[in-house]
Amino acid sequence: MEGRPNSALSRKSTHPQSDVRKQPENPSEKERREKSALSKIASSYVGTKGSDDEVREETHFPDGKTVQLFSSGHRIITFRNGTKKEISADGKSVTVTFFNGDIKQILPVGKVKQKIYFYADAQTTHTTYPNGLEVVQFPNNQIEKHHPNGTKEIVFPDKAVKHLYPDGREESIFPDGTVVKLAKNGEKTIEFSNGQKEIHTSQYKQREYPDGTVKTVYSNGRQETKYSSGRVRIKDRDGIIIMDKNKT
Repeated sequence: MEGRPNSALSRKSTHPQSDVRKQPENPSEKERREKSALSKIASSYVGTKGSDDEVREETHFPDGKTVQLFSSGHRIITFRNGTKKEISADGKSVTVTFFNGDIKQILPVGKVKQKIYFYADAQTTHTTYPNGLEVVQFPNNQIEKHHPNGTKEIVFPDKAVKHLYPDGREESIFPDGTVVKLAKNGEKTIEFSNGQKEIHTSQYKQREYPDGTVKTVYSNGRQETKYSSGRVRIKDRDGIIIMDKNKT
């Protein structure tokens, strides 16, 4: 009996700015999506059947299993609980449709195999490629890519992209061109599309401007602004200027 593999959906992802939340789905819409997914995931297999493909042999077993052999050579095994397994004539392509609506497909890619699993309840597709890459696609069009080297890439519905590296580093790229980098030590760098740059550490927050001006706010509230002209202005935590000196 075909078993259902463990779900890859326990790996939770978080958008750099907001959590991804699943909206309640209309029952009829869910049914339409399930049928669409079933059609897409099995299309490559169904396409190999001839229009004049007929059942040549049908065998019924005491446990309720039925095996059908078609003239093209492919087989369909139907289990008592409703699970159906389709095997191509060469035995290389296998499609299993589980009783709960899940679909598992194994396709030949050269000498290795590509695996696709569709979770009907979560409306999520998990594809494992021969090179070890795993891609999970959610119903809201969020896509997760798990690379063999341990890097994780998340593409959000708004096209923001987040990279999670094995060494703990993170990088997020937003549609407006803003890039946010998080180092292993917790230091954050934000690069804005207008040329400005921010650095956040446990000791200070600093913003660099395109004209060379650098403004730093320290953890004790002290503010320091260095202008491109050489001028330096310092304020205390209450905003009172304690130094304003031009370069001589």
